[in-house]
Amino acid sequence: MVLLLVSLMVLHLVTLTLLLIATLEKSWWIWTESEITDLWYNCFHDNATDVWMCATTNENDWLQSVQALMILAVVFSSISFLFFLGQLLTLSKRGIFYFTGISQAFAGLTTFAACLIFTFHRKEILNDSRDDSRGRFGYCFVIAWWCVPLLLISAALYVHLRKRE
Repeated sequence: MVLLLVSLMVLHLVTLTLLLIATLEKSWWIWTESEITDLWYNCFHDNATDVWMCATTNENDWLQSVQALMILAVVFSSISFLFFLGQLLTLSKRGIFYFTGISQAFAGLTTFAACLIFTFHRKEILNDSRDDSRGRFGYCFVIAWWCVPLLLISAALYVHLRKRE
């Protein structure tokens, strides 16, 4: 039982870390190796100074919804982890971690919604006159998609997990 709890805690922390990386790192869309776009900035690499120069993205409704959903996913997953730690200490014997599982499920669903919106509305989100077939999805977008099944799996495990003495 202890091994299961530790494994679930590690899975939760890994998923939370991946979620933070996907939300905060700058590589959701790659135009070229020297020009990338994320949820917060458009960045260009200046070869002369070897520095990334970033400007804030042009705000639109689709981008703001993706930003809000990713932040909500981080908040849900963080709250879920804190409640899990609290429930380990206070939950009665044979109690089920419902709140923790539901919070993780909400984090998975909000990440799923954010990834879907970015996938289908990237032209409006990127707000660029260039053809989006010249770019590709970055690693943060892929990490966000990886988080969806990990969050949902951990949610299912939390719901089915019972506390033992």
